[in-house]
Amino acid sequence: MTEQELLRRESLQKLRELGIEPYPAEMFEVTAFAADIVANYKEEVLDDGTRNRLNYREVALAGRIMASREAGKAMFMNLQDSSGRIQLYLRRDDFANAETGDAPMFDTVIKKLLDLGDYAGVKGFAFKTKTGEVSVHVQDFKFLAKSLRPLPVVKKDAEGHVYDAFTDPEQRYRMRYVDLTVNQEVRETFIKRSKIIRTIRAYLDELGLLEVETPILQPIHGGAAARPFKTHHNALDMPLYLRIANELYLKRLIVGGFDGVYELGKMFRNEGMDRTHNPEFSMLEFYVAYKDYHWLMDVTERMLERVARAVSADGGSVIKAGEHDIEFAGPYRRLTMFDAIQQYTGLNVETAGEPELRNYCRQNGIEIDATMGKAKLIDEIFGEKVEGHLIQPTFLIDYPVEMSPLTKKHRSKPGLVERFELFVNGKEVGNAYSELNDPLDQRERFEEQLRLAARGDEEAMAMDEDFLRALEYGMPPTAGIGFGIDRLTMLFTGQTSIQEVLFFPQMRPEAGER
Repeated sequence: MTEQELLRRESLQKLRELGIEPYPAEMFEVTAFAADIVANYKEEVLDDGTRNRLNYREVALAGRIMASREAGKAMFMNLQDSSGRIQLYLRRDDFANAETGDAPMFDTVIKKLLDLGDYAGVKGFAFKTKTGEVSVHVQDFKFLAKSLRPLPVVKKDAEGHVYDAFTDPEQRYRMRYVDLTVNQEVRETFIKRSKIIRTIRAYLDELGLLEVETPILQPIHGGAAARPFKTHHNALDMPLYLRIANELYLKRLIVGGFDGVYELGKMFRNEGMDRTHNPEFSMLEFYVAYKDYHWLMDVTERMLERVARAVSADGGSVIKAGEHDIEFAGPYRRLTMFDAIQQYTGLNVETAGEPELRNYCRQNGIEIDATMGKAKLIDEIFGEKVEGHLIQPTFLIDYPVEMSPLTKKHRSKPGLVERFELFVNGKEVGNAYSELNDPLDQRERFEEQLRLAARGDEEAMAMDEDFLRALEYGMPPTAGIGFGIDRLTMLFTGQTSIQEVLFFPQMRPEAGER
């Protein structure tokens, strides 16, 4: 242990010797929060120059002690709670025995045994100092939890320069509890994330959709093209997969008679990690009977505009993303996949054969392998050459049928399906279909996926006989969409790494861990 850690353990022992429990069991009743007091404190100056407090005459706060300094027979501290920070004023006389003048709570406990990072509960009244800072005059102090490790001490000089900041990304992600404590802007990111999710849920509830839950452990990994995590159920003696999508189960509920359902939950894909991918991530999917992908585009525009207004500081629909101002008020641009590729590469993928696409990829440094069919090659070309150009919200529509095994064939364009993906700031954030509800067509699509799997495509979908049986009972025309909640959060909070919007992103083990 470091010297600081040893000293804090000594302080812990001394507190107990004084009869003070550093981790008390009883509840501390909080009646006010730091940010509310600072923002809403009111007082009036009387004719004689005295001040009369109009509110916050009695307050009880709890939080971490983040700064402390002595001022004669008084002390000033900063207390940080879940809302922010406020200054505390502690005067020795308020803790002194009226007969003896002794003040052990102030002289020994507060001045000598209290460390930065300790949790404390205080009671007192709000006031404004001579310098105009809203503070709390503490009249009662209680230990709530002793911090045995020192927090990083972030210092700021008179010119505003920050020193010793807790900024190393790997440390921040591993020790998110410290990151949240010392970096207020990180806490704000996650508060916004929660607001995004609440806004989306409220919107879908208004549409009349029912929130549901579907299995995370699934006997068949379906609903998306991705590598699954595999496990084994001992009692049933069978393999199970962590879900890569919940699509096929939500569609079963449409077959069962619900007109609209949605689920917001965790998905798992056993794939690479980078700035936009984590093995465990959050997805929103919703499905609505008797609708199509055109309706979904309109609904998506209205939903994202509402989210933008909920999280923006001014209530507007424009969000800053790096150097770009993103306008979320509709209508959004609608562009076919073939037109987008031709616009940004000059390549006509609609008429090009597989050899021509392979040759283009080799000439342009796009990594491919022998398992990739025409659809996969088109997808790779799009990802490398087009995706980054789609900054303002853009619906990329009408995909090749080979790329979309769960999508209804286009009503007027042979070889295409009624699908769109939403791209914003160069990233895909949503994927939607007019859902395939023809069970015979769906079986043929699954069989094609099996052929791709036989060629070595580890992301090809598996045959799901129970889902096919459900479709054979009849599913009405349905529109469905999936959104990556983590990517949406990145977009609306201005973050460029998915690790910044996950409380606990996946990390390699630290040295010595197994």
